[in-house]
Amino acid sequence: MLAASTAYSVPPSEAYGQITTEAPKVATVQSAETSNSATEAAVREYFKDIPVMIQIARCESQFRQTLADGSVLHGVVDSADTGVMQINARYHSAAAAAMGVSLDDLHGNMVYARHLYETEGTKPWTASSACWGKTLAMNI
Repeated sequence: MLAASTAYSVPPSEAYGQITTEAPKVATVQSAETSNSATEAAVREYFKDIPVMIQIARCESQFRQTLADGSVLHGVVDSADTGVMQINARYHSAAAAAMGVSLDDLHGNMVYARHLYETEGTKPWTASSACWGKTLAMNI
């Protein structure tokens, strides 16, 4: 057993590893395919009781909450349309915030979409109904 006063010094070139205060750099951006499949699985699980919402997510965003660079998906026609359910932040961000959710977050986007569905049915997504309306019976 070594005495507490014994000190050893190993040159950095001979050390097995280095202790550093700098956090390791870890890539956080997933491949688009992995991210999309994880998002699709989350959507399918969350809306398993409302199949039309799964189809709406497919049509609105192809099950994407974020882009390959990690930024939140926004609409092409209206850039305020946000995330997997393409909820318009211009009209809904204050109400979402009052509910304690963010439209930029996958779970928050789905929670608010469920709220919209429960209060308005599929009406907020009528613009994409030509896509999802053919796949199953709608609840308008």
